[in-house]
Amino acid sequence: MEFPKLKNQLILAPLEEVSGLPFRLLSRKYGCSLAYTEMSSSHGIQRNNPSTLRLLESCPEDHPLGMQLCGQDPKVLLIAAQKLEKSCQLIDINMGCPSPNIINQGAGSALLKRKAKIKKIIETLSQNLSIPVTVKIRLGFSKPEALEIAKVIEKAGASAIAIHARTALAKSSGKAQWDLIKQVKQQASIPIIGNGDVFIPEDAEALLKCCDYVMIARGAIRNPRIFKECLEYLETGKYHQTTPEEKIETFFEYYNLNQKYPYGKFKILKQRAQDFTYGLKNSSQLRNKVSVVKTEEQLLEIMNNYKKEIKF
Repeated sequence: MEFPKLKNQLILAPLEEVSGLPFRLLSRKYGCSLAYTEMSSSHGIQRNNPSTLRLLESCPEDHPLGMQLCGQDPKVLLIAAQKLEKSCQLIDINMGCPSPNIINQGAGSALLKRKAKIKKIIETLSQNLSIPVTVKIRLGFSKPEALEIAKVIEKAGASAIAIHARTALAKSSGKAQWDLIKQVKQQASIPIIGNGDVFIPEDAEALLKCCDYVMIARGAIRNPRIFKECLEYLETGKYHQTTPEEKIETFFEYYNLNQKYPYGKFKILKQRAQDFTYGLKNSSQLRNKVSVVKTEEQLLEIMNNYKKEIKF
């Protein structure tokens, strides 16, 4: 089954406690062509766990959408995927999460050590779903094995592979090895999505020389407008860099979307306020203030005051 046709080459990564519906809609507003839900437990979906299902809430504007599942049991993953396949355009299987809790369950990046299990999971889903199946991996668990792993995934029936260009043990340390993504791309006949160290438009342009699509993660957390910046740069060779005022305004946009589509606890709203203002003048003092507020009214007051102060 073919990977969906997208309006551009920029994709929002699945991000824990970030890529809920408000953040996805905000990223789409600024040019993201495909967004993924955050990683969700296949067992939780199978059991209709309310907190798990809440992570998968969507709306008509939230498309094309990929729903990412976590697990290592092909039967449970299939049951979960079949519950979701009418609500999204593709199902993604997480085979890259380096969290010890996930690894201890035999899921996430632990699967990178079990090629036979990878094959069984992808074959089971791709042969029994009406929508494409994609996979998000890392270069390997402790050493780069992406070439071999990608061959297994493609042969098993996946429609695309997203590669975070670090090993699981490396987590986010060191420099992403884009050259290894390029090697996978050269041997693959399905789309390859590159991920890792895209923080400015020039990064996106460089990574696109190695793959078909760019998946942006940490670069989007602090600035969802990065998609707009990247698109402008790819089209014209220049771009409008997001201003401090625009970064603060991004918080209020997120806040309004969160009012309409509530996502997570109050601490997540506070985290977005801290993320979107990271690196701005007096942002460390702002973070200290935000960290101790107890209500949305207090948070809005702090952010409105900061918005006035930033116009220096």
